Amino acid sequence: MEPSDAELIAAVLQGDTASFEPLVKRYQSRIFATARRYARREDQVEDIVQEVFIKAFQKLATFRAEAPFEHWLMRLAVRTCYDFLRGHQRNRETTFTDATSGKTDWLEQFIVDPTISQENAAAARELVNKVLSQLSPAARLVITLLQIEERSVKEIAALTGWSISLVKVRAFRARAEMRKCLERMARSKYL
Repeated sequence: MEPSDAELIAAVLQGDTASFEPLVKRYQSRIFATARRYARREDQVEDIVQEVFIKAFQKLATFRAEAPFEHWLMRLAVRTCYDFLRGHQRNRETTFTDATSGKTDWLEQFIVDPTISQENAAAARELVNKVLSQLSPAARLVITLLQIEERSVKEIAALTGWSISLVKVRAFRARAEMRKCLERMARSKYL
């Protein structure tokens, strides 16, 4: 029988650093999945995951066991991803014409006939990723958690450490920023 998270954490805190490895193995796939939502390149994803586990090891003594270890670790992961976004803001001046003609044709076809979504799902995902990459770090984090991961405002507040009202304000502003980005992309295509 595998030791529980609490048993492994207690062993690590008593000086058995090798007991941290089973925790890494247990949660690395979930942390990788979270990091992939915020970084494009695999080397960046690996850096984020490594940083999450380094921080987790260093801050393990602050874990109070009031909630499951996984919740504490995911909160740490989301905050690390947010730090990554703030540190690696991308150039937001990408225009819609940077998209290939296939992608712009997809948008025009979708406006005319929204039922052709199956064959164009990849193009839609790419367009969403392009828009997300142009958002500010806070906006991208809120949109990803709220719309893509479908988390509640209360969950987002718990993960980020923001108040519920701040999450709502940032979600409102993020949607406005996203609309402006889409309008800018559409204007640059048709002007």
